[in-house]
Amino acid sequence: MKIKRFEFNMFPVNCYVVWDETYEAVVIDPGCYYEEEKQALKTFILSNKLTVKHLLNTHLHLDHIFGNPFMLKEFGLKAEACQIDEFWLENAAKQSRMFGFELKEEPVPLGKYLHDGDIISFGNTQLEAIHVPGHSPGSLVFYSKGDNCMFSGDVLFQGSIGRADLAGGNFDDLREHICSRLFVLPNETIVYPGHGAPTTIGIEKVENPFFR
Repeated sequence: MKIKRFEFNMFPVNCYVVWDETYEAVVIDPGCYYEEEKQALKTFILSNKLTVKHLLNTHLHLDHIFGNPFMLKEFGLKAEACQIDEFWLENAAKQSRMFGFELKEEPVPLGKYLHDGDIISFGNTQLEAIHVPGHSPGSLVFYSKGDNCMFSGDVLFQGSIGRADLAGGNFDDLREHICSRLFVLPNETIVYPGHGAPTTIGIEKVENPFFR
């Protein structure tokens, strides 16, 4: 598995392009708001001759879906995410105005609903969807057992966890599900979060202040 991380700047968010030796790929959380960010993502995909098979959203908060309309227009892909989070798409324009800006493009409907335990396949690679509610009710983590890594969205960060004070969030649920769904995975599992630097499950079990 190969991974390219983009950090987009409206709300600094990590977008991941993931592919393998077949050149089939997935894009996770295209938070590209500015035109130059969209073009950088497109140029990387085309210059590396990648065929994007899936567009995945870990959850549907505003900063993680800015680029969904662009991915539909350029690559014909609608996002795949958990249905429980769909209300965030309906409220996206209102949310953007609360932060003092207007959406350049209206959110597009999801193309497929993902559920806990679903397998997303591309090339010779598989990602398992793990439902970890608490930051948002439909938050999903995408876990690759074969490559010993996960894409955690805003569930788990280096030294922190996601906020739980937005609609549908629940702090106790978040902590409980991180412990029961993620901390049971191997300690060496690399965590690629939605914001900030990578970490590992082992480090977070020992050092994350929310679990001491």
